[in-house]
Amino acid sequence: MRDEYDIKNLNPRKNPYAKHLKKQITINIDVDTISYFKDQAQDTGIPYQTLMNLYLSDCAKIELGVRNQTQSVYHIFTEAAMSYADEVFIANCKQILNEGVWDTDYEVRPHWEDGTPAHTVKCFGIVNRYDLQKEFPMQTIRRTAYKNAFNEILWIWQKKSNKISELGSHVWDAWADEEGTIGKAYGYQLSVKHKYKEGWFDQVDRVLYDLKHNPNSRRIMTNLYNHHDLSEMALYPCAYSMTFNVSGDTLNGILNQRSNDMLTANSWNVCQYALLLMMMAQVSGLKSGTLMHVIADAHIYDRHIEGVKYLLEQEPLPAPKVWLDPDVKDFYDFKPESLHVENYDFHKFPFPIPVAI
Repeated sequence: MRDEYDIKNLNPRKNPYAKHLKKQITINIDVDTISYFKDQAQDTGIPYQTLMNLYLSDCAKIELGVRNQTQSVYHIFTEAAMSYADEVFIANCKQILNEGVWDTDYEVRPHWEDGTPAHTVKCFGIVNRYDLQKEFPMQTIRRTAYKNAFNEILWIWQKKSNKISELGSHVWDAWADEEGTIGKAYGYQLSVKHKYKEGWFDQVDRVLYDLKHNPNSRRIMTNLYNHHDLSEMALYPCAYSMTFNVSGDTLNGILNQRSNDMLTANSWNVCQYALLLMMMAQVSGLKSGTLMHVIADAHIYDRHIEGVKYLLEQEPLPAPKVWLDPDVKDFYDFKPESLHVENYDFHKFPFPIPVAI
């Protein structure tokens, strides 16, 4: 039995000694060593992961011939151990499965394609934080279709469209009306202009204006949940509000979501709005900071239970490196090819994922 710590994903911008570290290192640890550090953790009160990281740091310095770089090497190990997005997802799903409430005794609106009611087990009020300075929050326990996720966020926030023909994928086909739109939902709401004392802006342009001209404002936010138009929406907005907040030279954001289908959409939504925050920060001359994800109703559908349990058994891998084309200075100049993803390793997921409608 052994644990392998693979530090092949290194960020030169965060590590001034990266020139020494441009090779893959695998450190094999036998079970006796692991047991020793677990015992030490119990005896000393020092977290096991802290002791293990210090040990691995020494091993790396010996392997690399690097001296007096404990801070730098330690930081690499804490990043490379496992994807934080996986940790969060696994913890959320365990909480839902162990503590959640089923709605099987009630009539429900969602149904499966065969007409069977789609029941869920849920937890109320899950809040997660992702520090984009440390790591991009993409799951590795299964593949996230990040290109389609990025295209959808551009479709909503940049094109401000409700026409599925302009999306480039089929994720909204089940909700399209006879005219090929999703009604007055998502992009449509962001396209509507409103009167402010500075003039007329739609919600996206107002955010961009405030980030440049009023960065200390506590009013930089969007809202897609327009009660006046709900009756004309194919689906009420799930991810319905973004609040942007500038602290010094750093842009943070809060994504409010009324409902989150954990298996189908959690990683998709987190990736999307992390990328949105990165885009907004880049064109505003700011650093990307923390994305807070607030979920009112975090649920797992009955036909997703087997797939979720399978994911909980997978070993998380190091998170990929994700960045945007640094030459883009205007939000409306971002294109699908502006997104770059490197070293994305993930586990295969053998189950189909039916979508409740």
